[in-house]
Amino acid sequence: MNLFEYYKNTFMSLIDYIDLNQETKNKISVEIPKQSLHGDISFNAPLIIGSFIKKNPINLAEEIKNLILKYNDDFEKIEVAKPGFINLKFKKKTILNFLLKIDNNFGFLKDINYKKINIEFVSANPTGPLHIGHCRGAVYGDVLSNFLKYCGHEVTKEYYVNDYGNQIILFVKSIYFRILELLEQKKFPENKGLYPGEYIIEIAKDILKKIKFENLKNFDELSPILIKNGIKIAINSIKNDLKKLGIEHDTFVSESNIVKNNLIIKAIKVLKLKGDIYEGILPKPKGDISDWEPRKQLLFKSTNYGDDIDRALQKSNKSWTYFANDIAYHYHKLNRNFDHYINILGADHTGYIKRLCAAVNALNSEKKFEIKISQIVKLFKSGKPYRMSKRAGDFILLKDLLNVVGKDEVRFMMVFRSSQSPLDFDFDVITDRSKENPIFYVQYACARLHSLFKKTNFKIEVSIDDVNLNLLRDDKEINLIKKILEWPRIVNLCHKNYEVHHIPYYLYELSSEFHSFWNAGKQNESLKIIEHSNQDITKSRLFMLQKLFLVLKNGLNILGVKISKEM
Repeated sequence: MNLFEYYKNTFMSLIDYIDLNQETKNKISVEIPKQSLHGDISFNAPLIIGSFIKKNPINLAEEIKNLILKYNDDFEKIEVAKPGFINLKFKKKTILNFLLKIDNNFGFLKDINYKKINIEFVSANPTGPLHIGHCRGAVYGDVLSNFLKYCGHEVTKEYYVNDYGNQIILFVKSIYFRILELLEQKKFPENKGLYPGEYIIEIAKDILKKIKFENLKNFDELSPILIKNGIKIAINSIKNDLKKLGIEHDTFVSESNIVKNNLIIKAIKVLKLKGDIYEGILPKPKGDISDWEPRKQLLFKSTNYGDDIDRALQKSNKSWTYFANDIAYHYHKLNRNFDHYINILGADHTGYIKRLCAAVNALNSEKKFEIKISQIVKLFKSGKPYRMSKRAGDFILLKDLLNVVGKDEVRFMMVFRSSQSPLDFDFDVITDRSKENPIFYVQYACARLHSLFKKTNFKIEVSIDDVNLNLLRDDKEINLIKKILEWPRIVNLCHKNYEVHHIPYYLYELSSEFHSFWNAGKQNESLKIIEHSNQDITKSRLFMLQKLFLVLKNGLNILGVKISKEM
């Protein structure tokens, strides 16, 4: 039950005499005015339709306003506002009727096409532990997956393991030299592009617990066993860190298996048949590239699909480029028959979007594919950039962050802003036990609700019958109900854009309304939630708070955050 959609449909039925195309209809909406003094909801149809039928929007607004007044009795006030809006304020009885209609399906989307969706996220190279740079995309991917499941879609959470290529060779060499350091006291080499972090020492020690090496002289002979064990240990470490963050992927796809199964050749063949592969010379890259030489190489016609330039598929030694392997991986993905594919990449992959979208479009233009970018996170403490540790090299480990502030705090705050915008993670805010800390304020609302119901004979999740909602007359009560009724709009907004930051921000606003109502009861005896002298008003207020808790519970479950019963 979405009151915004309900009134859009109601108002549109009053003006069905105007012939509109679907594009125009899609632009019409019922929203919340930016300023509360303008009313509870605002209808933009006069502005949209006026432009379409060449009629003055204000005159059209007056015409529609009169129709609403004639056929609808839900509003206390209806006003026309420039440049062509109709602002409406509900009667209290209207708000209370909507509250009464809230059930356990409140917020669930109707009339949507349920899809099989593949979401790939994190996919960090298994050459080291997860750090703060991976954290935001990890939480965003997991919360988006939870949200789409809540909406009824079938979701597969996927991790692409980049266990092939030069970075793996350097990773394994790093392990090898650490083993030599541990067993033969040979100094770890410098300036060889190796991974110097202490975690490599831990991996080397783990391998030495399982394997007794008789001869360490030949790296090439040892390489296969070091790769197998090193990658396994690294991936298990990543899985453990993700689990601490509340994340478990459904499937892990190995790049080395993609290469081993010749999927690159198969994908290239598909593109060749479409005429999208050719031999050519790329233009000289911008900047001072002194060692650049023009040479013929195998190229993908990505410019046919919106990219800026065509892309190389082979290096000078005829080995495949990283991009060629990525094409093969997405060829493998597309053959698994999902309806919708979503990749969540870090901010450093922004320049990769066009070529990857071009490749997927060339392989199968009928599949829906999109890339979401998770922007950077900056840590602050006492107003200054904050570095927690450098145990793993020049980055902050995810597990260190979790140890300091906790899983719930990290999950909530990592999606508190749009993934498209940089995020400042302030330790002073997140450790503060006040309204300034959004996650604390939301969990505190849950704890207060549980505390309230413990003092009564009612259960917080067992619906109260025979309530007289007309007893809810105060503006604090009505404002809280209005905010509760926004939940379906928030769900719809998140589903439309696949952006989940609307949820934690809304939960914070909703909790603020509740705390305001709670505090009003301390100042005004008539607003106390548990009114011992009037059981009917107590029941009505508890009924309202049950609906509040339903929304908080659903929202926090989507975020993967604990519902606190006490604090």
